[in-house]
Amino acid sequence: MNPDDRAAICDLLNRYAEALDTRAWELLDEVFADDAVFEFGEFRTRTRAEAVAMIRSHLDGCGPTQHLLGNHRVEIDGDRAFSHVYVRAFHLDRNEDSGRTYEMFGEYRDELRRTAEGWRSVHRRGKVFFELGTREVLGPG
Repeated sequence: MNPDDRAAICDLLNRYAEALDTRAWELLDEVFADDAVFEFGEFRTRTRAEAVAMIRSHLDGCGPTQHLLGNHRVEIDGDRAFSHVYVRAFHLDRNEDSGRTYEMFGEYRDELRRTAEGWRSVHRRGKVFFELGTREVLGPG
């Protein structure tokens, strides 16, 4: 495995968390291919634009968040790769004085391909292991 490819894929995975926490949605252009499939619980999207819209429908109405990814595993086969990371995502209510939070523990499994612009996720499967707090802090802006 080329260590530069592994580092680039780990950077891509971390860029996803950065995009969500800073609400820099344009960074997701560097994470997902145009035709990326995103599956997360009951949600399934078939393009990057749909994935971004789905993510925003949860985070635009939320207060500060912190998405932490860990235990990065990457397997590379030519111009294809597979990754697996654990995620712990903390969400604070938009009204920070309410004390309401939502925390999710789970995983992301990605299939990636090398493009002219670099590695991009073409299929993400997210899974929630368990949750704390209330999903009521999530929602559109």
